[in-house]
Amino acid sequence: MNVFLQSISEAAPGRKWQWLFKQRWPAYHDWFLKQGDSHRPKYLTCETQLRRYMPELMPTFEKLVELSGGSDQAARFLSLYCPTPYFAGCSQAVWTRTDPLLIRNYDYDPLLWDAIVWHSSWNGRAVIAMSDCLWGVLDGINDSGLSVSLAFGGRRVVGVGFGMPLILRYILETCETTHEAQAILTRVPSHMAYNVTVLDASGNHVTVMISPGKDPIISRSQLATNHQEQVEWNEHARVTATLDRAHFLSLRLHDESETAERFQSHFLMPPLYQTNFEQGWGTLYTAVYQPSQLSACYRWPGYEFVTSFHDFPERALSITI
Repeated sequence: MNVFLQSISEAAPGRKWQWLFKQRWPAYHDWFLKQGDSHRPKYLTCETQLRRYMPELMPTFEKLVELSGGSDQAARFLSLYCPTPYFAGCSQAVWTRTDPLLIRNYDYDPLLWDAIVWHSSWNGRAVIAMSDCLWGVLDGINDSGLSVSLAFGGRRVVGVGFGMPLILRYILETCETTHEAQAILTRVPSHMAYNVTVLDASGNHVTVMISPGKDPIISRSQLATNHQEQVEWNEHARVTATLDRAHFLSLRLHDESETAERFQSHFLMPPLYQTNFEQGWGTLYTAVYQPSQLSACYRWPGYEFVTSFHDFPERALSITI
């Protein structure tokens, strides 16, 4: 299967983001209305909640709404407040034995992937991130070396809150340390269950397990897949092999002979590398974030795309997965 990836650099939202919106909005509009317009919050609610929980994002949000044409549905969608539910896979781990790394596989339906790596500076802080929902973040790094990634938390419950990709955008735009990111993850409500892994330039790391209706769980584990303390959604766990992937990562992390290079290579092979694309659980990419080098590397079997804040090439890539 071939996927088409683009890397785009635009310091402030402008014509490049506007072009992308025009290309992607029809599909996102259908997704936004999947459950019917009445299931999505009204604009005033969306704007009020965004201003309450993530006020630093308001200038960017308002600019994006302007660039999108200013329609009510586009503005509500861009707020990512109580968005349409969706479920993904993912494996992520922090390597700390040598130079710290955050490594993750993103497992999802290729037809529902933005496939955009954005280099931006929307709020005075440079960010490199894999895009979702046109301005959200699946994983990324900022110019302080703070790196984040998300994995679905394995619970079907849907609550009141923001889509996690926007919360990750907020973290990268406003934080420098794992401690600061943790504070946001325990303060800003998420509408679904997620395991969010954070690594900063000092090597401090944490995984915050978030779920509507529950207190956040702070874990110092170096790995996360698609369950939290125990499996609650057995069918999803079986299809995505979340327990097998977690067990495999644990073995590798505790193997004293393991090296950073070999540990990264495991993400390109089973059981971490998934090929269930027809069921929406295939591995779309592996991301490796290296805070000390302020770099981001995106990998596939036989190919890699290396970027950094010092060297960010704009490219259009056709990749076989």
